[in-house]
Amino acid sequence: MTIAPKGPRKLTMKQRYEALTRDLDWEPSYVDKRDVFPHTEFEGIKIHDWGKWEDPFRLTVDAYAKYQAEKDKRLYAVLDGFAQSQGHLSLTDASYLNAMKVFLQGVTPLEYTAHRNFAYLARHLNGPGPRFAALCQSIDELRHTQTEIHTLSNYNKYYGGFHNYLEQHDRVWYLSVPKSFFDDALSAGPFEFLIAIGFSFEYLLTNLLFVPFMSGASFNGDLPTMTFGFSAQSDESRHMTLGLEAIKFILEQDEGNVPIVQAWIDKWFWRGYRVTALVAQMLDYMLPRKVMSWKESFELYFEEQMLGGLFADLAFYGITPPKHVDDAIAEKETLSHQVYWTLYQFSHAAAFTTSVPDAEHQQWLRDNYPDTFEQLYQPLWAKEEKNIEAGGRHFWRGLPQLCQVCQVPMLFTEPGDPTTICQRESVYDGETFQTCSNGCQWIFEREPEKYVQAWLPVHQIYQGSCGGPTLPDVLQWYGLEEGDSGEYKGSVDEKNWNTWHDDHAPTGTEG
Repeated sequence: MTIAPKGPRKLTMKQRYEALTRDLDWEPSYVDKRDVFPHTEFEGIKIHDWGKWEDPFRLTVDAYAKYQAEKDKRLYAVLDGFAQSQGHLSLTDASYLNAMKVFLQGVTPLEYTAHRNFAYLARHLNGPGPRFAALCQSIDELRHTQTEIHTLSNYNKYYGGFHNYLEQHDRVWYLSVPKSFFDDALSAGPFEFLIAIGFSFEYLLTNLLFVPFMSGASFNGDLPTMTFGFSAQSDESRHMTLGLEAIKFILEQDEGNVPIVQAWIDKWFWRGYRVTALVAQMLDYMLPRKVMSWKESFELYFEEQMLGGLFADLAFYGITPPKHVDDAIAEKETLSHQVYWTLYQFSHAAAFTTSVPDAEHQQWLRDNYPDTFEQLYQPLWAKEEKNIEAGGRHFWRGLPQLCQVCQVPMLFTEPGDPTTICQRESVYDGETFQTCSNGCQWIFEREPEKYVQAWLPVHQIYQGSCGGPTLPDVLQWYGLEEGDSGEYKGSVDEKNWNTWHDDHAPTGTEG
């Protein structure tokens, strides 16, 4: 009896994945490997075996494209239905969109910047595993940029502040905070960039932004933003896992990598935490209907999940919680109030509007911040209410001093003393530089040559680099138009909103 020969053995999922990704790699024969990959040695990180990289998500290009295409179909169906049904009228209030203006101006351009640098990593990392992971994340970041722009473009038809976000990202004072974060990361090496984005941006910032804030979008009637937020969140979960894999991979390769990674974690925790200042005020002050406070979000997503989870895992490798983490925890009671009070005073030079929290809002703040709001911040709003009654709505006419590192105005207070502004001085090359905290001072003094070059908006305005010497000159240079900024009460957006929701008024727009 003749036995038929066996057919080719079917590959396992892991073997098929490696055949379609890593097995396409090759060792250079007539070019020195250092010439092919010139960027992965100068930081001091030692990698002995790139093949030890483990991909937690074994997606091939075809599977990845099909998976993302399905998500896009669902998202764009929601966007079309919302636009055709005049869904912008179903929001809780037009003031809610101030939060989305900050998101579009401050976050969306960062997604595109991340896309570009992950494409750079997809070329310059030595191993095929991390190169392919970087390629997938690069495509993810570009998709996020596109879906966020498409989602929010519908609001640009009806409301101010959305029309000029790209130019504003490069020019407007408060947007230098997120921009400087990415400029810092982009000017670092490839391994530091992986820690900056994979750890700080994905684990710290994205968790605090995409989860509670997108729930807030849903609660305020913004179905498109909720849909793109949770569509992106599945990608962000993969990015966080890849970021953790990158940290563990580097730590496992050589013991000498541990102190380098620890210093990067110390630095990028504080850099990312300072960017969350914008997120904190969005949660506590810009959402008409609240979901959870900044304090609750910080306790859940940072203190419980990161300190209690991530750093417990990394302790095995000798990694400790980042420097200055106690300072961050101490600020959770005050951060959002200090930031919004500052933005309120300077919103005449911003691409969003602000207003005094009403009585119900202030009661919510008292309930959620019983140890600080009534004592420290309610008196400020009570004084401002009297100013408004007397016809003197307060806008600060000067320019604030900025931190040399995070570029946030000097608004933070001393750890443990919410009544005293925190200000640190460092001298480099005979010149004095100001920072807002122990964390930013430590970062500055670790790399002073880098931060003395910071493009600080206030300095540039005084030097005449921002359109001219007067406020109208600067606002024109920012690209701001009537209705984009200032007080929400009586603004173009509020007037239009009231007209659209008046049953006796004709349909249409004012102004």
